[in-house]
Amino acid sequence: MADHEHRHIDLSGLSTTRDYKSPGSNARQRPLQRIREEHGQRIVGELEAAFEASDLGREDLGAPEGAPASDGVYLEVELAPSVGPTTLEKTREGTRQGAVTLSETGARRIALFVPDETRNVFEAVFRDYAFTEVDEGAEAPKKSRVEPVEHIRAARLRTFWRDDPLALPDDPQAEMWWALWCFADRLERVETSAQRLGLTVGGEDSWLHFPEVVVLPVHGRRAAIEMLLFSTGGISEIRRASDTPTVFTDELEEMANAFVNDLAERITWPGRDVPAVCLLDTGVNRGHPLIEPALAPGDMHAVHADWGVDDDSPSGHGSGMAGLSLHGDLTMPLGDASRPMLAHRLESVKILPPDGFEQNEPGSYGAITTSASSLPEISAAERSRVFCMAVTNENRSGAEPTAWSSALDQISAGVDAIEEGPDHIRRLFVQAIGNIADSSRAQDIADGDAFPGEDPAQAWNVLTVGGTTLKSEIAEAGYRDWRGWSPPGDRSPYSRTSALWRAGQSPIKPEIVFEAGNRALSTSGLEALSGLPSLSVLTTAKSVAPHPVTPFWATSAATAQAARLTTRIMAEHPEYWPETIRALTVHSARWTPHMLAEFNATASKSDRKALARKYGYGVPDVRRALASARDDLALVAQQYIQPFRVENGSVRFSDAHVYRLPWPRQVLEDLGDQPVRLKVTLSYFVEPNPSFASAIDPARYQSFGLRFDLKRARETDGNFLRRVNKDDRGENDPRPINEDNDGWFFGPKSISAGSIHMDIWEGSAVELVERDLLYVYPISGWWRERRALGRANSKARYALVVGIETPEVDVDLMTPIQTEVAAMLQTGIDIEV
Repeated sequence: MADHEHRHIDLSGLSTTRDYKSPGSNARQRPLQRIREEHGQRIVGELEAAFEASDLGREDLGAPEGAPASDGVYLEVELAPSVGPTTLEKTREGTRQGAVTLSETGARRIALFVPDETRNVFEAVFRDYAFTEVDEGAEAPKKSRVEPVEHIRAARLRTFWRDDPLALPDDPQAEMWWALWCFADRLERVETSAQRLGLTVGGEDSWLHFPEVVVLPVHGRRAAIEMLLFSTGGISEIRRASDTPTVFTDELEEMANAFVNDLAERITWPGRDVPAVCLLDTGVNRGHPLIEPALAPGDMHAVHADWGVDDDSPSGHGSGMAGLSLHGDLTMPLGDASRPMLAHRLESVKILPPDGFEQNEPGSYGAITTSASSLPEISAAERSRVFCMAVTNENRSGAEPTAWSSALDQISAGVDAIEEGPDHIRRLFVQAIGNIADSSRAQDIADGDAFPGEDPAQAWNVLTVGGTTLKSEIAEAGYRDWRGWSPPGDRSPYSRTSALWRAGQSPIKPEIVFEAGNRALSTSGLEALSGLPSLSVLTTAKSVAPHPVTPFWATSAATAQAARLTTRIMAEHPEYWPETIRALTVHSARWTPHMLAEFNATASKSDRKALARKYGYGVPDVRRALASARDDLALVAQQYIQPFRVENGSVRFSDAHVYRLPWPRQVLEDLGDQPVRLKVTLSYFVEPNPSFASAIDPARYQSFGLRFDLKRARETDGNFLRRVNKDDRGENDPRPINEDNDGWFFGPKSISAGSIHMDIWEGSAVELVERDLLYVYPISGWWRERRALGRANSKARYALVVGIETPEVDVDLMTPIQTEVAAMLQTGIDIEV
């Protein structure tokens, strides 16, 4: 043991003492500076290459024709794994941070938008770090911004993808619904470019609003989305569009009441002196938090007092209509942070009896509707309103006038008013075209055109609503292998058409279409299923607990949304007549890309007219209806006219109106051969005279009719007036020969019946300069033909909306047209005969 203890060796005597100095900066200054320079110079090289690649990519992709080009580039900035959450955007530089993703190694990748105008400033940050000489003990410039950066490269579509990586399709032609998270101040740029790329943009009710971004659902090819992304600089991140009503009817069902109450608190509710949607339906249950503040007890009525006014129908149909006509589809408002402001309210008239009461006779609906419309007018005489009815005469075709449809025309025209004259009350009715009944056998309901629109949708004066759908993604677990029956933007498989109505004797119906939901189709294509929540819109349920929201579909859903839009226009423009509200609604409508593809594939104007009986004039846009844009504006006129007069014992035509269109000559001439569109919408209400002859001759049904004509490009003012009006010709003067009038989408021969007419002329800007006179003139009706009825000297009124748009260039039309209008008002309108 003693020997073992002496094996330790003492080193103390081998040590010596020396002065100590830390190896610090001097010992490592040169290696650290070399590392900094190498890192900085590598990043600068990557940045230059990224800018070059992005610029080449912009040139290859280009911008959608007519849309503003991007004013910057996107970079993908990769930070080191050790770097925590950080913000790269700088207000002074105008840089904007988008999607942030993590790589498999933990590196943070950030999409960063760099404006062209501050690119040099941004690049200087990295150059200063890489190339500035640093004194001993000093810190490298911009160290905190540059050193966390591992790599910079040109951004790719995948840079913005914030969803399952496997869900991003590799095929450039793959189509799907995309959720585009857009910078709020660049939303219009993204939306305009998407439309010009032929992408299908979800309706405004399907947008999610947050303080800095708006989530836009867009359907289309991956290649088109990529072009949209890099040509606008307005998208921060991209995901799959997955928000459907199932979120609140299934996944978050137990929390639905909390979402409803939160939305109710965010809403600014309307006062009593605002326009109303008046629902003619099954009544409404007023106790719902999303209904009660906008529906007073005194505004609830029933055509029979013993029915009560509440919605006691099994389906809660009236309560569902109420939610949609107030708020639209609730799916997005329930889940976002928006603060809606309601400028309209509700009224309700119960016209359908509850269980236990005798059902209405089909032949009595004209009288019931007339009575129903009077109840809210007696209760709130000063309030403006839009009547909304989704009730139809099941399986009764609307090919000919009936007592019910004629009653709607009478109510709309105000024929029931006590006072006479051009200012008696008019009413706007929004009416469903009717539904194709459910069937599990797809082949039984496959041909939508085989199901004609139902009575009373044929009423001339009402705004008839059909269905389209953008709903195509099925979320229900048991039906994931099924698909939406109709592709996005097509006719909803619930909606009827007027394809089988007599083309020359019946009006084009529906005039407009709204979201009506989709049916599900099995993989075999043999089975059909209706009412899946993910293929429907979301609205208020009849009862609050435990399920305050419910899916809703078919043309009822479309009609409620149409009534909401028209009432919003009425609230914004209280000076506008019902005829004008109807005109603006139709004028604001646009066909979806799917519809446009069908129209553009047709060979003739008659084929286009047939398609209009399926799609109407498209899907209205409330923003377009409410305000003119710089390059898409509308001119509105409300005028009185006397179509006929008694003279020397006979009835002859009386008034016609000629408009000098205030085209900005210099602006249009500068555009040269650039294509422009002129859209004309004419709306008036006729007094109906249903008889055996009216089914085959529209002139026997209408009290009068109106048409419009546009001066040709090579036609003088005088020749134009002499051509359209015999009174402007001398006794022996021949009628001037018609100039070429091509360029109209439907053409004058498409107008045969109805009391609203819309057509679109397309040509060069320089040609439009000379087409600056518009003529509105009467055609015959029973006021003229049936002189014994004493209406030949009656006056009428109409609304005219004229719009001009430049689809391929961004140019300010509003300012020069306003200047031109002011000059015309000051100097007067000069028309040489």
